[in-house]
Amino acid sequence: MQMPSSKKAGAAVLIAALLAVASPMAATAATGHTSANRRYTEAALRQDLAAVRQAGGGDVNVLARVDGPHGGPLMARIGTRTAGSSDPIPWNAHFRVASTTKTFTAVVVLQLAAEKRLSLDDTVEHWLPGVVAGNGNDGRRITVRDLLRQTGGLYDYVDDPKIQDRLINHFDESRYDTTPAADLVAVAMKHRPVFVPRPGGATRWAYSNTNYLLAGMIAEKAGGASWQELVEHRVIARLGLRDTSVPGLDPHLPDPHVNAYLTGPDGKRLDVTEHSLQHTADSGVVSTTADLNTFFRALAGGRLLPAGQWREMRQTVRRTDDPEDVAEMPEGTYGLGLRKIPLSCGGFYYTHEGDGAGVNTRPAVSADGRRAVTVSITTTTAPPDLAALNRATGALVDHALCTEPPKRSPSN
Repeated sequence: MQMPSSKKAGAAVLIAALLAVASPMAATAATGHTSANRRYTEAALRQDLAAVRQAGGGDVNVLARVDGPHGGPLMARIGTRTAGSSDPIPWNAHFRVASTTKTFTAVVVLQLAAEKRLSLDDTVEHWLPGVVAGNGNDGRRITVRDLLRQTGGLYDYVDDPKIQDRLINHFDESRYDTTPAADLVAVAMKHRPVFVPRPGGATRWAYSNTNYLLAGMIAEKAGGASWQELVEHRVIARLGLRDTSVPGLDPHLPDPHVNAYLTGPDGKRLDVTEHSLQHTADSGVVSTTADLNTFFRALAGGRLLPAGQWREMRQTVRRTDDPEDVAEMPEGTYGLGLRKIPLSCGGFYYTHEGDGAGVNTRPAVSADGRRAVTVSITTTTAPPDLAALNRATGALVDHALCTEPPKRSPSN
């Protein structure tokens, strides 16, 4: 969900962080931390985490973990488990990863492509006849590859005025939403697309959660199981991610977790921890900082995809038709469920941010898969300014990946 800045005031403070949105992570790094010859210490991580909290408005809860080849992790945390309590954030807190789910979904689709169960060049119409049609939408011109790399041009269903009204003004009535993916796609089809891909024309890009609903639906047809089961079997079980799950319509988070809060339209604090709004293939995974680091290191290290499909995933395109996305993340390109971001010390890293109801997830992995960092932010009032938050988290990521951590024993 991407909204013009003018719509983020007043009652819209609730909507700005709901569902799987496309807020980017800037990689702007402060000077003095980026030398590859320096060590990235717990003190430096705590300093960077304090900057993230300040960028988040000063009252967000933040948790970060850095994993690499030299022994135990670096970890830092600021904040409490619930509003008004003194209990610190659990080190292994579960949270909804929101749009980071898209990387999980893309991996499943690419695995199916490797097995010849589908082709990235298949059209949406081939797999889902008549689903993408009407109001200028044409599933014959959109491929599976277009869905994964956000070049399909489809309207983002989250931007639909009726959906926004439900989330802004009627969250409590909507928090246990069970709308199937196909029905949400139908909402998007009531709107004209941003563009329609044209063979031989310039590649255009616009972020849309609708693309990943369709990708999940195609994966289900090709894979013979629900997208949740495909992710659980092909990614979670394969990597032994014990703290990662796809809860579907279950609105509860596993323990331990941090409660999330937003400011409702009446100006009062609203607990948004419990909900089932994020239950589809664009947003439905729950995980931890440790498991996300394991997932992204496995992906970049070649443990989830054959070489050909990993190469396809890393083929990025320039972002062209989404000014807000570019404004919030000036640098970087987009591949198949991955962003590619430059590092200040040279090279780049891979990521896919996730922003949902009261949560912001910022994972990152070095290009060689050796080092990964995940930052989890949980709001206690209004959602943070995403451009400022992305600058701070981007700086932390840059510092963590551009400096070597000290060799140490695992943390308790």
